[in-house]
Amino acid sequence: MKKIGKIASNESFVLKQTHHTFTMRQDPLTVAPRRFWLVALVSSAAAALVAACKTAPPEPPKVAAPVPIEPSSPIIGPIPSNEGSARSSAATTPRAYRSDGATHLYGLNAGRIFKGRMPPLLYAIGVLNVEIDRVGRVTRLDWMRAPNHAPEVVAEIERTVRSAAPFPAPTRMGKVVYTDTWLWHKSGKFQLDTLTEGQN
Repeated sequence: MKKIGKIASNESFVLKQTHHTFTMRQDPLTVAPRRFWLVALVSSAAAALVAACKTAPPEPPKVAAPVPIEPSSPIIGPIPSNEGSARSSAATTPRAYRSDGATHLYGLNAGRIFKGRMPPLLYAIGVLNVEIDRVGRVTRLDWMRAPNHAPEVVAEIERTVRSAAPFPAPTRMGKVVYTDTWLWHKSGKFQLDTLTEGQN
């Protein structure tokens, strides 16, 4: 005895009664559409998975922002340019240029400046002549008084000055040789005599 019935999902099944046991078999006409939808579902799931696994583009490297300096501070850091310091000095004498050179060095080494009055005994004191050409390059260093007991300080001061180039361009003098005194604390921090906060 065979009966054809409709299931709630509108799929046709053929029921066959055999010794009080009912067996079901699918109608061949309904298998093909189900396979089509199954393949479509699997394909779209795979596409969504691949799209989710794609890596995002790398973030651009962050550029460090310059350290802000309080408006009341006399320190003006370097202004870079291809041909030298874009900041020029209006100084007409080497003594006047000292202030421009000192503020330039302080601006580049803000984290290395000793804060407050320096102690009575310092690790090293050095007096250095610095020659600056018309575009702010350091052309010569000459020690008037080197801290020879601390050769590492001599080397560090020279490295600090050379790496600070270009200095403010001495536009009114063409070139300049200026002198400053380095006051070196044992911590590695320093002050320049031109901008010192004093000594106890």
